[in-house]
Amino acid sequence: MSEIESQGEAPPPPAPSPASLTGAQRRALRGLGHHLDPVVQIGKAGLTPGLINATTAALLQHELIKISIGREAPLDRKTAPDALAREVGAHVAQIVGFTALLYRRRLENPTIVLPTAAPATPPRLSGGRRP
Repeated sequence: MSEIESQGEAPPPPAPSPASLTGAQRRALRGLGHHLDPVVQIGKAGLTPGLINATTAALLQHELIKISIGREAPLDRKTAPDALAREVGAHVAQIVGFTALLYRRRLENPTIVLPTAAPATPPRLSGGRRP
């Protein structure tokens, strides 16, 4: 049993596949997250149960959050957001310097609508004839 489960809280959902966000969806999330201030900071203690719980709560409230990685953090700035995202079941939308964007869609009343893939159109044949 993990420390989070022993505290009586539900474990986070399984992490989504990183490939499940398209480039257009990542771009949309980056645009939405540009003006955000970091709400979670990974500090010298690393990924603690308290940090994971705070991140989960912030994602439940906001869906898209900005996190910062302290220079004294034991995890590398490029791998820390991925590790935190796996723990809370979120996507990493962007990593720039010591800041990252995490996204997790709310099951009830989602506020962020991501673009969907455009439907594929059949190719046209040359010569003016259609099959």
